[in-house]
Amino acid sequence: MRIRARTCIAAAIVLLGTLLAAATPAGTAVAQDLGKIIAGALGKGGPSATLSNTDVAAGLKEALAKAGGFASGKLSLKDGFWGDTAVRIPLPGAPGNVQKQLKPLGLPAPLDDLQLRVNRAAEAAMPQAGKLVADTVRAITFEDAMAILKGGDTAATDYLRAKTETSLKASFQPHFSQALAGSGALTAVDSAVKRYGAGLVTTDAKTWLTDAAMTGALSGLFYYVAREEQAIRRDPVKRTSDILRKVFGG
Repeated sequence: MRIRARTCIAAAIVLLGTLLAAATPAGTAVAQDLGKIIAGALGKGGPSATLSNTDVAAGLKEALAKAGGFASGKLSLKDGFWGDTAVRIPLPGAPGNVQKQLKPLGLPAPLDDLQLRVNRAAEAAMPQAGKLVADTVRAITFEDAMAILKGGDTAATDYLRAKTETSLKASFQPHFSQALAGSGALTAVDSAVKRYGAGLVTTDAKTWLTDAAMTGALSGLFYYVAREEQAIRRDPVKRTSDILRKVFGG
């Protein structure tokens, strides 16, 4: 049992390192040999040998919170969505198809403007999305943490998405609707429907736009959490709190 516990702690340390690194800008992390960290967790010296299950769960929560905070912070900047082709939210369905058809003719300006306003709304709403994700992270149990450790290289992101997406959409909807109204997107979609015909959207235009744009915004958020989780697994870490210093030493 003791060997198994140490093995779990070692796995926790590797995952904690990746998620913490995801919360720091590239190039600012402190260089660290993860092999030495793992050796410490297995009882070969260093502060990691004294880690408890509580430490592992607390450290994982903090690292996840930082990863989610980093992703939402990045996307909340101006052009966080609009300036990033990986997460830029397209106009879905018929409006998107019309936009593509008009582009070669130099006539898609109203739909381009609508798409820009949608992406600006997503940027404005990201801080609230980050807070809602952080609330979920605080509710993680030790059993949840162990399940994450047994998963693949996006296990933490997959857990967050499965755990939060349905409730996140419900909680996020009023904030996103407000952001869409503030960006002028709700007015722009009405203008687009009048200009290109009622068949452009088969349901209520504002409801359709809110649902489609909100799904795109949350997909962008989870995209960056997953990308950071994958990419940073081999990168150095930076210890920024007592629990992470306890886990990693220093």
